[in-house]
Amino acid sequence: MKVLVSDNLGEDGIRMFEEAPGIDVDVNTGLDAEELKAIIADYDALVIRSATKVTADLLQAATRLKVVGRAGIGLDNVDIPAATQQGVVVMNTPTGNVVTTAEHAVAMMLALTRNIPTGTATLREGRWEKKKLQGRELYNKVLGIIGFGKIGAIVADRARGLKMNVIIHDPYVTPEQIEKAGFDSVDLDTLYERSDYITVHVPKLKNTIGMINKAAFEKMKPGVMVINCARGGIVNEADLLDALESGIVAGAALDVFETEPPGQSPLVVHEHVICTPHLGASTREAQTNVAVAVARQIIDFLTAGTVVNAVNMPSVTGEVLEKVGPYLTLAERMGCLQAQLVRGPIKEVVVEFHGDFKDLDLSPVSTAVLKGILTPVVKDDVNYVNAQVMAQQRGIKVTETNSAESDYYVNQITVRAITTEMSSVASGTIFGRKDPRIVKIDKFRLEMIPHGHMALIQNIDKPGSIGEIGTTLGRHNINIGRMQVGQEEEGDRNIIFLTTDTPIPEDVVEEMRQLSLVKTVTPLEF
Repeated sequence: MKVLVSDNLGEDGIRMFEEAPGIDVDVNTGLDAEELKAIIADYDALVIRSATKVTADLLQAATRLKVVGRAGIGLDNVDIPAATQQGVVVMNTPTGNVVTTAEHAVAMMLALTRNIPTGTATLREGRWEKKKLQGRELYNKVLGIIGFGKIGAIVADRARGLKMNVIIHDPYVTPEQIEKAGFDSVDLDTLYERSDYITVHVPKLKNTIGMINKAAFEKMKPGVMVINCARGGIVNEADLLDALESGIVAGAALDVFETEPPGQSPLVVHEHVICTPHLGASTREAQTNVAVAVARQIIDFLTAGTVVNAVNMPSVTGEVLEKVGPYLTLAERMGCLQAQLVRGPIKEVVVEFHGDFKDLDLSPVSTAVLKGILTPVVKDDVNYVNAQVMAQQRGIKVTETNSAESDYYVNQITVRAITTEMSSVASGTIFGRKDPRIVKIDKFRLEMIPHGHMALIQNIDKPGSIGEIGTTLGRHNINIGRMQVGQEEEGDRNIIFLTTDTPIPEDVVEEMRQLSLVKTVTPLEF
């Protein structure tokens, strides 16, 4: 078996490959896309970090490739649907650098508060500016943490040790779970109003890009300090610069940027900003951890077929996978749908199996539902191995039921998501041998293909409603690839699923919501 390491990897990981029986490893970093494409057909495994782009084009050329391993968490540089289509397992190492990243956020907060970088720079220039560089104490200050995942939880724990008052906002974690950990759960506006420091620990998603913007800064306590060691783009850099100039924000600590490297960014040279070149995961320990983890996972997969930390395949035997594979795809997309339809933190998920499942082990299917529910929330942090644990950590109760009876289809899966504010029910089945379909949402029956850029529209069932929707999208040059309509079992409403070639911009979504016969518009991504 041949392994290609195309990005820099810790020596301990390379050594593990070299010492593994039956494994030949080549380390060839810095290749451009065409150079990598020219040699990839010779390899069974590819080990990457963030530099290598695993595109659909590359995967087409990778005729022997069985597995891609990412030494780290983020998988923005991997086309996961294309890899799945090619039968290539994609693994990451989601826990190797969480402590390191959390510690970096705390270090940035301390350095910002006590003007350490500026003090160092001015001393090197021969200046003694002791009075000018007066700082603050962290003791008794309020730290607002946005995001209570692995990293956010560690930051909260470290801040508690510094005797700070920690408040948390995470719309996907129940207040009970946050309070159980010993912290206060608050809404976002309250966090902005109360916090002396705000640190962001959420993944970069459609609904988190630019979430810390002008409107957010206007709600913050004057003199607040902002730390972003998560992902570039979550904090709007132009709005942050304005907030610094106006004095709303007294200082900012940035490890990540909208464009990396940021070039001649005015934030980098601002006197009240300290910054580092995306060093959150850059410690000797973290790099060793992820290198060893990815090497162990790749070796175990190639030599024993063991699947660990895969984001597109559960840890099951090939025989079981062949039988339940189509249901895994269906279940994950149903979970993803529910995550985008409900409001409030999910408290309970009920997975109901109806029909003839021929004594299949359905536990991987339930796990796929949870992975689908959590992916829009935590993105690359969740996989088939940790989905159950992550659900438990968020206080989500999971119930599974099985019945031999099915109303309309030979086999049907129903997912009920119950939140602090509402509940939602969706049912799905497999058409033919492997085509997933959503066949019911609440009281609406339909045949929806859950794939691509979509919008769910509830409208009054009257002539002209669909025409209004199509005209609005056409006016903005948005092409409708597919339209599926479902009718309410008892009532006067329709439900419409549109698949569009490109995502519908928020301003167009809002324009559609104002149409006379439209009740709701919900953008969806699969």
